[in-house]
Amino acid sequence: MSTVKIFSGSSSLYIAEKIAQSYGSPLGGVTFQHFSDGEMSPFITESVRGCDVFLIQSTFPPSDNFMELLLMIDACKRASAKQITVVVPYFGYARQDRKDKPRVAIAAKLLANLLTAAGANRIMTCDLHADQIQGFFDIPVDHLDGTTIFVPYLRTLDQENLIFASPDVGGVKRTRRFAQYFNAEMVVCDKHRKRANEVASMQLIGDVEGKDVVMVDDLIDTGGTMCKAAQLLKDKGALSVRAVVTHPVLSGKAYDNIENSVLEELVVTDSIPLKQTCNKIKVLTLSDLFAKAIRKIHDHESISSLFI
Repeated sequence: MSTVKIFSGSSSLYIAEKIAQSYGSPLGGVTFQHFSDGEMSPFITESVRGCDVFLIQSTFPPSDNFMELLLMIDACKRASAKQITVVVPYFGYARQDRKDKPRVAIAAKLLANLLTAAGANRIMTCDLHADQIQGFFDIPVDHLDGTTIFVPYLRTLDQENLIFASPDVGGVKRTRRFAQYFNAEMVVCDKHRKRANEVASMQLIGDVEGKDVVMVDDLIDTGGTMCKAAQLLKDKGALSVRAVVTHPVLSGKAYDNIENSVLEELVVTDSIPLKQTCNKIKVLTLSDLFAKAIRKIHDHESISSLFI
């Protein structure tokens, strides 16, 4: 059987090291040369001929992270790697997955095309913004589920009056999946936006009186929606409000918003590194989940057992 070699882009080294350690293999050698104008050139410092290569890189801003990943794929392809699997804990630009107004790009589809054109044979990611983005790829996609690490943590809280809330209508399916694991009810915060990152109004659909509420979402950006929804839930009689969110984008005044909110805690993964510390943010690692998936893919086994 071919040898597994795991490499990391420069922005995801923090999680790649944990994935490699969990898998039981050291990270492969790669150096990045930067020209004075900012142009980059990755150099794989060891042979990958005939190997199963796994390239780890989340594609959060800046866009250099994605360009770096494309160049690493091309380098491994030209070095005769047997198979190249791109491990993208956070797939950026996924919010641009449709034409919601005239003359806009569908960035998620464009990025899928670029990864395939560069030479990727397989994609592994976690909690895409929308499940149907898997259909943008013409190669296999292993779409891992964050519930695998969030549900065990929530069970340790041992709260009897648990109810789950979606901070918007688009997250109902994701929230219902969590509720089913706990045989609990769910509510929805219906929001209306004036423009991106700005909520104009919000209404609660359902009853949270005397309940411990867990809000569920795939990513948190400025935290405006999440914090406003948390306040609405408290105003409607919730005993406590916490949130589980896979990808902590956390831009702008997000950290201040969370610190000053009524949220008990915000539970996230390490798909994106935190820019600063916050007493209300708890980070759970995806490293064991990705390491198990890498092993199963290499051994040509089903990854179904990795889902709850």
